Amino acid sequence: MQTLNKKERKRQGKQEQPSAGCVDSQSVKTVTQGNQVGYDGGKLIDGRKRHILVDTLGLILVVFVSAANVGERRGFKELLLDYFSDGVKRLRKVWLDAGYSGEPLKKWALLLKKTWQVKLDVVEKEGKGFNLVKHRWVVERTFAWLNNFRRHSKDYEEKTCHSEAMIQISMIAILLRRLE
Repeated sequence: MQTLNKKERKRQGKQEQPSAGCVDSQSVKTVTQGNQVGYDGGKLIDGRKRHILVDTLGLILVVFVSAANVGERRGFKELLLDYFSDGVKRLRKVWLDAGYSGEPLKKWALLLKKTWQVKLDVVEKEGKGFNLVKHRWVVERTFAWLNNFRRHSKDYEEKTCHSEAMIQISMIAILLRRLE
C-alpha cells in the first residue's frame, strides 16, 4: 500500500511523503464475537472503531482498528506512533475534529512538536446539518471510498489486525484502479 501511495502521489505531482494529513474514526458493528469488541456510547454502536490517518489526497497512510469503546485520543496516539515507528517522515501538520481535543492531548501535542515537529489543528464544524468542513472532508471521503466495498459495511473479522489488513487491501484496490 505504501509503495502504491508513493506512485499515486508522484502521479498527482506531489512529493512521495506527505507534509499534512487528517485523522478521523468510524464506528461499525461487528458480526463475529471476535476479540476487542466494545460499545461506543456516542454513536450507540456495539462493535469496533476504525481510526485512519490520510494525506491531503485521501490516501491512507496508516490504519488502526480497536474496540468501539476506545477513545479517539488513544486511537490517534496509536496511529502516529505506528506512522513514525519506521523512520523519519515529512508529516508536519495534522487536522483533527473536536472529538480529539482535550487537555491530555494538548500535553501530548507539545511532545509531538518537540519529537517529530508535528502541529495539531482542531477543525470544528460550524452550524447545524451538513456542511463541508475545510481539510476534514478528505478523510470523510476516504471512509466513503471504503464503504463502497461491501466487506466494510460491518466488521466481519475475528481479529482487529485482520480488519486493518482488509482496509489496506481495499485501499490497494483503489490505488491499482487509479494507476492502471
